[in-house]
Amino acid sequence: MRLTDIFIKRPVLAAVVSLMILVLGLRSVELLPILQYPHTENAVVTVSTAYTGADAKLVAGFITTPLENSIAQATGIDYMTSASTLGMSTISANLRLNYNASLAASDINTKVNAVLNQLPPNAQQPVINVAIGETIDSMYIGFYSHVLASNQITDYLTRVVQPKLQAVSGVQTAEILGGRQYALRVWLDPMKLAGYSLTPADVASQLAANDFIAAIGRTKGN
Repeated sequence: MRLTDIFIKRPVLAAVVSLMILVLGLRSVELLPILQYPHTENAVVTVSTAYTGADAKLVAGFITTPLENSIAQATGIDYMTSASTLGMSTISANLRLNYNASLAASDINTKVNAVLNQLPPNAQQPVINVAIGETIDSMYIGFYSHVLASNQITDYLTRVVQPKLQAVSGVQTAEILGGRQYALRVWLDPMKLAGYSLTPADVASQLAANDFIAAIGRTKGN
């Protein structure tokens, strides 16, 4: 006897079982969670390294490439993107959906520290930032000027625009892409160096020892 024969011979039993399935199904539908915007976590870990005075090719070869090769071994990464510009290397590691951002940042930090000895001595310490949100880079704002140079625009954005954007409610971070920082270039006179019994290394060490940021002055009175 097949299972279907039981329900054919007992129509009442078949009706009861069908009603039970219907009732359980309706009850299950009421218990199902329905969200218009399901909670998901997309995280991006960004590693930024400044190498003042180096062009994009030097930054890519001596900063971006070693860091990328090491960061790629970290767990939880979906894909990576990088950008090498004048004096700045930026590597963005996009994590897998709902992956633990803190765990990934810790792992990436370990990978970065493992190759610090391969970076140029004049390169600054890599800075790691974690951005968590449903969307990344929701808005791009372009700035240009017919009067100011690129480094002057970057200085204005850093001092004025960026702090105001970050103070807006709901803004997680405001980044400056493609900025041009101030740099000092020194052309040495070999004859004068020989006259003072100095070497280029002596000049470089003195410049580094006296390189600091300070206010240009202060105002008094009314």
